[in-house]
This record gives sequence, C-alpha cells and structure tokens, in this order.
Amino acid sequence: MAQVELVMPKMGESVAEATITSWLKEVGDIIEADEAVVEIATDKVDSEVPSTAQGKLIKKLFNVGDVVQVGQAIAIIGAEGDVTESTPKQTETIVAATPVAETTVNIATPVVVGNSDEKISKTSPSGKFLSPLVRSIAEKEGISSAELDTINGTGNDGRVTKSDIINYLPNRGSQTTITKPSVKETPTIVEEKSITAHIKKQVVPLMPGDEIMEMDRMRKIIAEHMVMSKHTSPHVTSYVEADVTNIVNWRNKVKDSFKNRENEAITFTPIFIEAIVKAIKDFPMVNISVDGDKIIKRKNINMGMATALPSGNLIVPVIKNADQLNLVGLTKAVNDLANRARNNKLNPDDISGGTYTVTNVGSFGNVMGTPIINQPQVAIMAVGAIRKMPAVIETPDGDAIAIRHKMFLSHAYDHRVVDGALGGMFVRRVADYLENFDVNREF
Repeated sequence: MAQVELVMPKMGESVAEATITSWLKEVGDIIEADEAVVEIATDKVDSEVPSTAQGKLIKKLFNVGDVVQVGQAIAIIGAEGDVTESTPKQTETIVAATPVAETTVNIATPVVVGNSDEKISKTSPSGKFLSPLVRSIAEKEGISSAELDTINGTGNDGRVTKSDIINYLPNRGSQTTITKPSVKETPTIVEEKSITAHIKKQVVPLMPGDEIMEMDRMRKIIAEHMVMSKHTSPHVTSYVEADVTNIVNWRNKVKDSFKNRENEAITFTPIFIEAIVKAIKDFPMVNISVDGDKIIKRKNINMGMATALPSGNLIVPVIKNADQLNLVGLTKAVNDLANRARNNKLNPDDISGGTYTVTNVGSFGNVMGTPIINQPQVAIMAVGAIRKMPAVIETPDGDAIAIRHKMFLSHAYDHRVVDGALGGMFVRRVADYLENFDVNREF
C-alpha cells in the first residue's frame, strides 16, 4: 500500500489546534483501520485520533506536548514491509537577539517596570510546553518567560493552561511604575496593587491512614471552572415546586410506542428542556452573557445538559438551536449526546456554545440542588427527583387530598444582570409549562 498521512481531524468550528498528550502506538506497531493512534487535548475536551487506514506506524511527526494545527499530518502509516523511521527529535527554538532601538522618553512619561516585550518561546526555561494561546496572553499582558515559569501549571506534566494564566493575572502582585524625573527631581516610585487580595493556599494537615490522590486532568479543569464561576457571579437561587403528574402519566402511556416508532427511549430530560426553551422565549434576558459592563443577548438557544461520566467527573454537552427541535428531536439529541459523553466520543464542538444549562440532580435521588452557573452563561436550572406526594387539589366537588407527582426546580442566576423578579418569574414559567402539559398530545 502507498504510505498514508494521518492528519489532525477537524474538531468543530471553534477549534483550530490540539495538543498531543500521548501516543497510543509506537513506531513499528501494526494498526487496524479506525484504531486509536494518539490522544489529543484542546481547551475544551480530550479525545483520540483513529487511524484512517490499516498498516504499520512508519513515523511520528510530532512529540508529546506539541501543538498541531487542524489538517496537519501527525503520523505516516504504511505497509508492513515499509522501513520505520525514528520519532522526531525535539525542535530546538533559537531566538535571534533583537537590537534595542534607541528611544527618547519625554519628561514625566510613565514607564512600567516588569512589562516584557520578549517573544515567548513554546518551551519555558524549565522545559514546560507553552501553548500558543498561553504565549499570546503572556505577551499581551507583558509576562516574561521567567515569570511564566513561576506559575503553577495544572495541565499535563505541569504545563500552564489558559485557566492558570487567567487566574494568575488578578493576583500577579504589584507592578512598579517609575516616572521619568525632571531636572533636580528625585525619581518617584508608585506601586499599583492588585484589586483582588491574594488568597493564601490553605495548609491541610495529614492524619494517620490518609491517602493522597492526584486529581486527573478533567477534575482539575472542573475545579478551576467552578471556583472561577463563584468568583465571577454573585449567585442567587429561586425554588418552585411543580406538579408533574400529567407528564408522568403521559410518559408511562407512550414510552413503549415511542420506543417502537423512534427506536429511542424517552426520558423526562427532553420534556424539561422543552419547557425551559419555551420559558426562555418568554424571558430572553436569561439567555445572555456578560462582557465587562456590556450584555450580550444571545440569538440562539443552545441548551447545555450536565452529564455525569462513569469516572465520576462531569461534562456539559450542548444541544444547538434547541428551540428548533420538537420533542422527538430533543429526545434523540439528548440520548445521542449522553451516550457519546459516557463513551468519551464527544468532539470539542459538542461542548461549546451553550447559552443556558440544565442539570438533573433528581437522577441521583436528590430533591433539589444549588447549581453553579456554567460561565459565561448567567443562569442554570437544577431539576429534582419526582416524588409521589399528598397534595390538596381542587375538584368540582371541592378541595380533596390526592397523590400527585411533584418535583422542585432550582434556578440559580447571576445577580449582576438577573434580579429576583426575572429569576423568579422564569422558574415559575417553567413550572407552569410542566404543570399544563397536554396529556393527549402526540409525540
């Protein structure tokens, strides 16, 4: 067979590159078609690259830690008799010395000490890999290679991630500004301290029998994202109890015929999403994001659905343009994303672009929860367990006590832009749509 290039696949509109985190095959190994060859990571998700052909791994074109653009060849696959080539050597980065231009500084012109104009290499002085995004942020913020090397990286092999450098910036410490003195003046030094106070790391004492476990990469990302969200948004949570007896009865009636016709199991999740989407159309100001002192009102309604993974971690795949899908379409989208999430088959585009999120805490038997907003969104809803409860209902003959199916809805929202009136009316409207569900509707 002719030699075939294994290229970095397209992983969604918003992803242009990925970092190689590990090679699953070595040079000389026999590879089956569709067999995973290399693991890659983006800022959004980890995934595997399968072989597009059967044969032998002839050559690796990149090393672990290298950043590869979409469409670039990452390996060569050939016939079993082809001669193998060694793994590429680490590329040495040589930075030519740039002559410093002579600059005339006017009197009283502020000069910031500590800002750096150096071009950041892809490898730090200690040998850690630096992604293009991290290097770009560092150059923009005037962070030198040496300073970048002091940041405690949470990425693979201690590499500095986007979240690491963004979290570092507010606590960077003081910057010293020197004002150019005029004749016979003494230089004046002004210190500008960070607005955000530096939070010292808590010392956790160890006790006999304790076991220390390292967080995996996904857990570190989740931890960073949750802390960032609570730091960014003042969270407020409103609660409503909803009577979903009509929904329970309707689902019990149609689930078998739905399965036979659509070859899909219908759960409560797409029904909840349908009600939330309708409420977003009524209250579009919960479908927004905040950028400084600007509000971005989203045109699309892209529903994130928090999904628990077998590892215990959490991921939020997104149903794009959920308002354009009927209940059958929502059901298929929910099942597809949930199955691919549990089997590590999501691509980066599947978890990007969300404008509102729902999390089903009821699937674990929880009655209600206080969910954390999935930034840069401004609201999230937790749906609790459906329970049989005695309730007072109105009948033609007067009030009566009956057994009803009830659940709590917990709506957490960003109080910078969503006040209690809007947050409370929104969750009440979702409950209204659920309670008024038509038991005679077709699916």
